[in-house]
Formats: sequence, C-alpha cells, structure tokens
Amino acid sequence: MSRMGRGFALAALILSTAPQASLRDDAAQALKKAATFYRTQVARHGGYVYYTSLDLKDRWGEGKALPDQIFVQPPGTPTVGLAYLRAWQAGGDAFYLEAARETAEALVYGQLESGGWTQTINFGTDKRPAKYRGRPGGSWNTSSLDDGQTQTALRFLLLTDQALGFKHEKIHEAAIYGLHALLKAQFPNGAFPQVWSGPVEAKPILKASYPDYDWRTEGRIKNYWDLYTLNDGLAGTVLETLLVAHRVTGDARVKAAIEKLGDFLILAQMPEPQPGWCQQYTYEMKPAWARKFEPPALTAWEGQDVMRTLIKIHRFTGDKKYLEPLAKALAYYRKRVLPDGQVARYYELKTDKPLYMDDQYRLTYDDSSAPAHYGWKQSQRFDAIEKELQEGSKPVPRAAPPTEADVRKVLAALDDQGRWVSTYAGEGLVGQPRFAQGFAYLNSAVFSRNVEILSDYLAGVK
Repeated sequence: MSRMGRGFALAALILSTAPQASLRDDAAQALKKAATFYRTQVARHGGYVYYTSLDLKDRWGEGKALPDQIFVQPPGTPTVGLAYLRAWQAGGDAFYLEAARETAEALVYGQLESGGWTQTINFGTDKRPAKYRGRPGGSWNTSSLDDGQTQTALRFLLLTDQALGFKHEKIHEAAIYGLHALLKAQFPNGAFPQVWSGPVEAKPILKASYPDYDWRTEGRIKNYWDLYTLNDGLAGTVLETLLVAHRVTGDARVKAAIEKLGDFLILAQMPEPQPGWCQQYTYEMKPAWARKFEPPALTAWEGQDVMRTLIKIHRFTGDKKYLEPLAKALAYYRKRVLPDGQVARYYELKTDKPLYMDDQYRLTYDDSSAPAHYGWKQSQRFDAIEKELQEGSKPVPRAAPPTEADVRKVLAALDDQGRWVSTYAGEGLVGQPRFAQGFAYLNSAVFSRNVEILSDYLAGVK
C-alpha cells in the first residue's frame, strides 16, 4: 500500500471509531452523574427503597416507608448495590466500589441475630423493633427468603466482600455469618422454609404425594411459612446465592447444599399424572395451603422456576439425575397452556382444571372476578426451558451486550439532574403503590437496570 493509501486507511479508521469513543465518553459521564445523584440524594443511611418522589420527601416500598427506613426486598437496597458493583467491575472506578461498600454497610446494620434479613431495616424508632445482630433490644428475629429478601442481600454482601479483598471486617463477618445461617436453615431433604429464626428441625425425607383428606376444607396450617417452600421463585433465587457463595468461598458445604436442593426438587415432583410442582409442602410432603388465595395445587409459575433451577444444578454438578424429571414435567405443563398462550398460576389437584379465587376469596374455575393484586395467569417459557434442557451441560452463552441504540435510549432518558424519571401510567408495580395517573417518581429498578446497561456497554468497549 502506498503512503497515501495508508493515510486514507488511517483516516477512515479514526473516523469510524470517533462516534464510538464519543458514545463511550457520554455513557461514562452519564453513569457517574446518575450514580452520584442516587448515592448522595436518594440513599438513606446507605440504603434504598423502591420508589421516591421527585422532591425526595416521600418514599415507598411495600407501602409508605418511614423516614429512616430502607427496604431489603428487591428492587430495594441490594438491587441498587449490585448495580454499583457492576459499574465498578466495568471500569474499576473506586467511586462505585465505595458506593457498594456504603450499601453493604447498611445491610450489615440490619442483619438479624438469626443470620438473614427481613423486608426492611429501620435506623430510627419502630413499633416492632428487629433483633439486629450485635445491637441491644429488639425481638423480631425472623429471617426471610420471601421475594428474594435474604438471598439477594447475602449475594450482594458476598460479592462486595470479594471486591473489597475480604478486608472489610464487618462486611466479611456478616457475609460468612449469613451464609452459615442459610445453610442451617436447609432441611435434611434439601428444602428451605420461607422464614427461619434458628436452625431448622430435622424431618423425615419423603417423596411428594397427594393429600388423603379434603384439601379444600382441611389441612390448613397457620405457620405455613415454616413449611417446605417454592413460592415466588424461592428455589431459583436461593440457588443463585449458593452458586455465588461457592464461587466466592469454595466451601464444600455450599456444594453439598446445592446438591441437596436439587434432591429436594426431585422429591417434590408430584406423581403421575401430574408430574409438576406445588408452591409449598407439609412435612409429610403433601401440597399445602399458604395465604388464603394460595391453595394446594399444581403451579405453572413455580414449576418453570424449578425446571430452570434443576438445569442449573445439573450444569454445576454434572449429575444427569437432576435432568430426569424434566421431560415429563415439560410435556405435562405444555398441555396446560391456556388459549391465550399463558398458563394459570394454579391447576387443581387430580383434575388439572385452572383454579382461581373470586373477589370473596372462594375457590372457582372462573377468573372473571379474581382479585387484581395477584398474578392468576402468567407467561410461559417452555420453549426456552426446552432449549436449555437440550443444551445440557454446554457452557451458557454470554448475554448479548447492550447495543448502541440501547445505550442512546438510556442516555436520552437521563435528565439534567442525573435522574431517570418514571411516570405512572397504570401499570402493575412491585409493592402496588397507589400512584395517580401521571405521577412522576424515581424507581430503583429503573435506576439499577440503566446502570447495568451503561456498565455492560462500557465493559465491552474498553
């Protein structure tokens, strides 16, 4: 190539990379601006809630938040903390690691004596003070796995501990204490309860079977939260935390806990002709009632979570026994798809009829008056699960990085104060806040998602 030709090629290369460099700079600046605003203006005591008014005076989680209260349940404190960690991993900027550290310290403050977390952490006075570890007073000592509370907090602490080189004594101690408490909350058969206040009692190891009583009117247990639980994706979120724990600590007990969880999911599969899963089980492994609108029944939503969890456990262990329940389960659930392409949350024991509640919380096969606060119908992902099953133990492909269009959309939505402002349009929101149409607010889920988009983009264009 002539000297002139090389010059033209170099000029073309510079021109082609200039827009990308400009977008990279814009993304980095926007990320810092947004994170600075959220960290310095939205945080309380290093923690977060779900939603915040634009004047920062009103805050919501599951209901209105107290002035000195933060929420542990996603998309609250640990969700935001995980986004900060992603930003730090993208470029190594200590600002984001410091933000993650502050968020982790807020969770350390609210760790219960029982080792996990409950829905909220209160830094001020409260009518029901929790028994925070290492702090005087308080009586509420119930660690919860409901809606990802303890498992998300613990996963974030473990990753932050690792990012800090295991040198932050309080974070490291809290992470290990929480992990050991989670392991002690696992039953001998591999199941977990929804909540615990100490090590669980050993129960006989049995396989799932049908109730030998009228489940409609009998068999209700007040403390259903102590039973074997799969509700709201508990198996998948607990597994995710255990996988992180094993990667961070290398503890052989964590590997055993993962295997035991898979063993329980095999035991919990109902017998033919309904080889699916239920939301919770008694200690005799009978499908059990939970809340008044959660009957003992086959469940398609949790069933999908169980199938994906078993596939992940197989990938971790290499043991094909964790795949054996899936073919018949997939065939069963595919036959349950409703005409609109969705699946019912519940299918009646032995009849497979879609099961709902009416507005008086009476069992019915008609969903026309089902209470709006609950997801009686759900999307189905059976094709995706089938694909994962066929791929078996192949390495999971990395998620596609954000496109430039994705990044530009996030940048365009950021205002001059560094806020991504959401406007309520009647959609369902976590916590079911009663916002008026058109209400403008800050959403921790939106903040975290956008931070991760920008971070993943920046990590890919270093």
